Amino acid sequence: MIVVEKAAEGVAQVARYGLLVAPSANRVYTQSAPDLMAAELAVFSERALGGRIEPAEVVEFAGRPYLTFEVEDGALTVDELRVLANLSSAYALFEMVEGGLLRPLGEPSLDRYDDDLITIQKYAGKTNEHFTKLLLNVTVLATSWAEQLLTKRFTVLDPVAGRGTTLNQALMYGWDAIGIELDGKDVEAYSAFLKTWLKNKRIKHTTDMTPLRREGKRLGRRFDARIGDARDNPQHLSLFEADTIQSRALLKGNSVDVIAADLPYGVVHGSRSAKGLARGPQELLEEALPGWSSLLRPGGALGISWNTHVAPREDALDLLEEHGLEAVDYEGFEHRVDQAITRDILVARKV
Repeated sequence: MIVVEKAAEGVAQVARYGLLVAPSANRVYTQSAPDLMAAELAVFSERALGGRIEPAEVVEFAGRPYLTFEVEDGALTVDELRVLANLSSAYALFEMVEGGLLRPLGEPSLDRYDDDLITIQKYAGKTNEHFTKLLLNVTVLATSWAEQLLTKRFTVLDPVAGRGTTLNQALMYGWDAIGIELDGKDVEAYSAFLKTWLKNKRIKHTTDMTPLRREGKRLGRRFDARIGDARDNPQHLSLFEADTIQSRALLKGNSVDVIAADLPYGVVHGSRSAKGLARGPQELLEEALPGWSSLLRPGGALGISWNTHVAPREDALDLLEEHGLEAVDYEGFEHRVDQAITRDILVARKV
């Protein structure tokens, strides 16, 4: 909700806004969402809006959580409202006009497809789609191109892609997506889902599944999709069935803008490394980070989420810095997933 107050002569005009927080099917995440979005909003303000937004406060109206915040230099512009429309758990933005009435603001987000691209897949172990969007948002905003959020076509890599929630969010934003996933069943499930979805939506596309070979050896398969009219700069997606520690053999160096990875939590399932199935993400990071870092363009950013019970924050920070990445100081993203998992986010930039 925005409150716009008339300013006395010589006094700065203050605009007050409020965001209605979207509910989630996951009750635990719903409890964390207001505080997480407040931290996310602070990143949006600092990186994409010139620091214009004051710290947000979580309040309730009619039993529903809102974020309220102020802007002292006058109301947000249309483009600034379009930026905020991409907040991960934003359900609606309002302006409060005189008398306490709420006026909804409807500037469009980056989304170019129906939201069932993100929500229709249901399977055990799926990361909450609001959190996936949050992780991608704050990682993109850590790049050197944060102020181009509305105009740049980013190339996003998820090096532990699973069944493609991050890939779908990148596609939703109109960006190009690349994934690496070791489990062939996940690659098959994702390729089948995307082909069926594109067909049902009557979106022009071509897809292909081909053997993946390097130095005469068959590593797995590669799924490719080209989405949109071939004459109109279509989006591209590639999903490699391969071990993520082989990423340097799969892609050219300095070829991606963003790496977003929701690491296995080492509880229900482990993390793949050259030593086999590890119980936590640290071994995976130690082996995979050299390749991941080499794929990032200078100015690009890597964002990871992980279970802090199996890899302390300081250890993860040390690993990122050892591989030439500069940690970005983000706070407020640690939250409980269940009794065995407390999840946090780390973001680092390639300088």
